[in-house]
Formats: sequence, structure tokens, C-alpha cells
Amino acid sequence: MTKFITKRVTNVRNDILSGITVALALVPEAVAFAFVAGVDPLVGLYAAFMVGLITSLFGGRPGMISGATGALAVVMVSLVAEGNAMGNADENLGLYYLFLTVILMGTIQVLAGVLKLGKFVRLIPHSVMMGFVNGLAIVIFLSQLGMFKQTINDEKVWLEGNGLLYMIGLVSLTMLIMWCLPKIKATKKLPEALIAILVVSGIVIFSNLDVATVGSFIKDGGGEGLKGGFPVPVFETFKNIPMNFETLKFIFPYALILAAIGLIESLMTLNLIDDLTETRGNTNRECVAQGGANIITGLFGGMGGCAMIGQSIINIKGGGRGRLSGITASVFLLMFILFASSYIEQVPIAALVGVMFMVVIGTFAWSSFRIINKIPKSDVFVLILVSALTVIFDLAIAVIAGVIVSALVFAWESARKIRARKRFKEDGTKVYEIWGPLFFGSIATFNEKFDIKNDPNEVEIDFIEARVSDHSAIEAIFALVEKYQAASKKITLKHLSEDCKVLLYKASPIFTDIIEEDIDDPRYHLAANPEDFPKPLSEYKF
Repeated sequence: MTKFITKRVTNVRNDILSGITVALALVPEAVAFAFVAGVDPLVGLYAAFMVGLITSLFGGRPGMISGATGALAVVMVSLVAEGNAMGNADENLGLYYLFLTVILMGTIQVLAGVLKLGKFVRLIPHSVMMGFVNGLAIVIFLSQLGMFKQTINDEKVWLEGNGLLYMIGLVSLTMLIMWCLPKIKATKKLPEALIAILVVSGIVIFSNLDVATVGSFIKDGGGEGLKGGFPVPVFETFKNIPMNFETLKFIFPYALILAAIGLIESLMTLNLIDDLTETRGNTNRECVAQGGANIITGLFGGMGGCAMIGQSIINIKGGGRGRLSGITASVFLLMFILFASSYIEQVPIAALVGVMFMVVIGTFAWSSFRIINKIPKSDVFVLILVSALTVIFDLAIAVIAGVIVSALVFAWESARKIRARKRFKEDGTKVYEIWGPLFFGSIATFNEKFDIKNDPNEVEIDFIEARVSDHSAIEAIFALVEKYQAASKKITLKHLSEDCKVLLYKASPIFTDIIEEDIDDPRYHLAANPEDFPKPLSEYKF
């Protein structure tokens, strides 16, 4: 009992400390993504609070952090711009179209969870996962480079002179603290990111260094400050936008893309956290939680969000494992907005950039360089492709492209594995022993194995080492039998599965005489049940 209580107390402490660290790191991220989307910083901060809180309470993965993300922001920017163009200059309709789109996006995500579509994340190959991780690490790194710029005459330019030296020095100090602290035995249980932020912030404040802070970052982006009130429902959304088919036609494509990106990033982050913690989350529950969070966020004036791989890794590395860590991060973020904005605005951007650079180092799959000569070239290509597309376009395009390429490579490789051993029995019967998968991709090679014209009058096809996988394969067998019978030759089929036999019996009564029943017949299922084909097979077009 003492050990149990001690463990629980330790977990609570780790969750709270890690949650505070995440809350500090969420501030500039949410503000930056709000600027990317073309909306007020509070719209991003409210999204980070609400999405983070709801998914922490009800999501399928304890310890995972959600909030406003860059992957969604880059899609939202065109939505907001188009929405603003539909009204007068002072109406700001783009913001209201964004809120309505986020509500629809959440509805689509809830439906995905209810329909249990989250399980399809298991179809994502490991090479795509590695490409996803590497691509996001690069995206996070590139996003932090923008912090090395300053605004002069409404134009972003690179830091120079002392400003650049201070920035590099403070970033390096933050990274050094995070690297050294875990090696000191007495500090192993302290969240190194939080300690690094506090130390660097103290140096900047007491030394009165002229460096960029959270407050100056917000003002440079056109914001008025971090101070805000408690989020309230935005009923103006439904008053200012016409609820008709034209509005749905405009926002639905955006909502669908945002829902896909949000679910893909969330579920792949969930898988990554599963691997790091050696536990298992619930993908369908996460879909419902993400969708519900976005519906509420849209109603309360937030820009929507999804799982954040960078913040999630900060949380896990800081010892956050339970739901309390995400709840703490969200609640403290709200406290910053309501009561501690003046203090948080003094935190130097360099400290937060240093933390994110350490996240990049921890996120990137460095093992991909080590195994690049040990895995198939097709996997190397997919890994690089997904990484590049994640950086150039967005996560949804990258993952979908990676899965499609992996599936095509698998189909091509499987199609090449169909074989036919040929031998003759003592009575002169020619036997074809088929080996390998028979499916739509291998049918052409399968047909090439037979010499109908020169074969003897009796032919036997043995499928004991083959696997008939789909209805294209069934159609190929049916067509082959017809060709042998047209040549007035007797053909016998052996060792077909029960599903194959049922479908062939439905195709034509002739199969009752040419299919040989055997106790050694294999047992496996086709891509669909025989009950899906109530009519004779010959009436279907494959």
C-alpha cells in the first residue's frame, strides 16, 4: 500500500510539473499559429486551452497534448482570406467562417470515431511513420527559425549584431541545461525544460537584456497582448453568416481537409506516444474526443486543433503520463491568460526556442540514417517522400501518398511471387502446382503459366500452396476453366478454400464436377463473403 501511494504521489507531481512546462511552451506556439492563420492571438490561445482540456479529460491517450497546430493553420489562412473577401472590409467574416468550419470539422471527426475509422491507422506502414516523425521534426525546426527574425518597418528581417548573439547564446544555454540536468542524479526527477525556462528567464529579467520576449513577439505580430477573459460562446457566428447551401458548399472542403489532417496527426502522434510509454491508447475514443473538442472550440471562438507532437514529447520526457498533465497544462494556460499575462510576457523567446530545438532532436528518428542501407529501397523512398511532402505540403497529403506508394509497392512485389511447378503423372495428366498469392495484380502472370494449346487432354491445377485472395482471382480461374473446356480438355481443380468453391459453384454448375473435395483443403477467406454475391458469378462484371 505504501509503494502504491508513493507511486501515485510521484505521478501527480510529475504530471503537474510537466503540465506547467507544456503550458509555458504552448503560449508562443498558439500565438504563432494564430498569426499564420490570420486571426487574433487569443483565438489560438483559446483553442489550445479548450482542445487541450477536453482531449485530456475524454481522449483515448493519457499524456498526449493537443492544441492549435501549424498543420491546421496553413489550411485556415486561405479559408479566412476567402471569407473576408465575401464581406466588407470591416466585417471580418473570415473569422466567423473559420468558427463554423471548425464546428463542421469536429462533427466529421466525431462521425469517424463513431464509425470506428480510427482503427485504419494500423494500415500505416512503419516507413510512413518514420517519415511522418522526421517531417514534423523538420517542420518544427523551420518554424523556430522565424524566431530569429525581428520586425523593422513592417518587414521581417534576420537578427544581427548583439541581438543575434544574445539569441544564440540563450538558446544554447537552454539546450545545455536540458542536456545536463538529467545527468545529475539529484535533479533526475525535475522537468529539465521547466528548469531551463526559469533559469534563462531569470538571467534575462535580472540582467535587463534587450531580447525578444513573449510580449514583444505578440506585439510584433500585430496583437495587443496576452491578456484576455474567459472564453464565451460566439453567437455572432450564426448571425453574421447565412446558413444556406452556399455556405456549406464553401466551408465543407475546408472542414473535410482539416478533419483529415487533425485525425491523421492525432492518431499518428498517439501511436508514437504508445511506443514511447509502452502502453496502448484508444484510437476511436480519441477521434470522438478530438471532434467534440473542436465543436466546442468553434462555438467558443477558438481556431480548432489536434494533437501536438512537440508538446506531447515535452510532456512525456518531463514525466507526464496521466490525464492530469494535459489538464494542468490547459488550466495553467488559462490562468496565464486571465491573471499572469504580464509575467508570461517577460519569458524570453530564446528559452522556448531552445526547448523546441531539444524536442526536434528527440523527435527526429536518427536511426533512419543507420538503417537506410539495411531496409528495402522502396521503404527508403517512402520514408524520404513522406518527410519531404510533410515539409512542402501538409501531413494529410504526405501520409496518404506514403500509404498509396507502399500499397502499390506491396502489390507489385506480391504479383511477382506467383509460381507454377509443372509435372506429369504416370497416366499422362499434367499437374500445375500453383504457389503464391493470386489476386488482381498477379492474374496476368498466372495466365502466362498455362499452355492450353499444347497441354494434354487431362490437366490438374493444384492450389495447395497458393492463396486465392479476391474476386478478380476467382474470375481468372473461371475464365481459365472456360478456355480449357473450349479446347475440349478435361480440367480438375484441387485444394481451393470453402469461399472459393462456393463462389465458383454459383458461377456455373460445371464446377461441381471439376472441383475435387479433399480433407486437406485450405481454410481462408476472400476479400468479401460469398453472401455478397446472391446472383451467379457470370452476371457480375469484374
